[in-house]
Amino acid sequence: MSDEIIKKIPSHVGIIMDGNGRWATMRGKKRTFGHGAGSKNVDRIVTYAFSKGVKVLSLYAFSSENWSRPKEEVDELMRLLRLYFTKFIKKVVKNKVRLVVMGDLSALDNDLRKIIEEDMEKSKIYTERVLNVGINYGGRAEIVRAVNRLIEKGEKVTEQSISQNLYTADFGEPDLIIRTGGEIRLSNFMLYQGAYSELYFTPTLWPDFDEAEFDKAIESFAERNRRYGGI
Repeated sequence: MSDEIIKKIPSHVGIIMDGNGRWATMRGKKRTFGHGAGSKNVDRIVTYAFSKGVKVLSLYAFSSENWSRPKEEVDELMRLLRLYFTKFIKKVVKNKVRLVVMGDLSALDNDLRKIIEEDMEKSKIYTERVLNVGINYGGRAEIVRAVNRLIEKGEKVTEQSISQNLYTADFGEPDLIIRTGGEIRLSNFMLYQGAYSELYFTPTLWPDFDEAEFDKAIESFAERNRRYGGI
């Protein structure tokens, strides 16, 4: 990666981590096997992204629509989330990274919700780097939540006031959104915040999305001219 590209590292990167199930199926394995491989890859990419100078990394881990998947798959995803927040997140927090979880946590088991809340509480003193994980998250629901909060407080609904009531209020909108797995859509991820995000789609399935693939996304971002509606 050239010095010029390094100067254009996006401050906030969002990743839609797609393709775990297909990765497993291509290998004659159950879809749950792919989720395990994808979970291990999170550690690698989080560590690498922060080492490259990314300040905020937002990951789409479990959408509000994912509950409709087969029970076996949902149970495995919950197991992996519990493992992730009891092991890897400890390492993240130790490295002075703030953990934020966006989404409706009320649908999670009490023990998993407690683990997540404790991790967020312990890390809230850190401000330099943020790991933002979407769990039971949907972009439309987030907008509705923000508007309802404003109504409850009797405040006027404006673009600015909505932004101030989103999960990302403390650290802003993504400069770059990456989607792995070949699909070309946002799938209800950060719809409000992503209005002017640069988008990068790759056919690479999430378990195969390594450091070199991350660099390709950053290099693509560095070539963009962000005009925000101007000339």
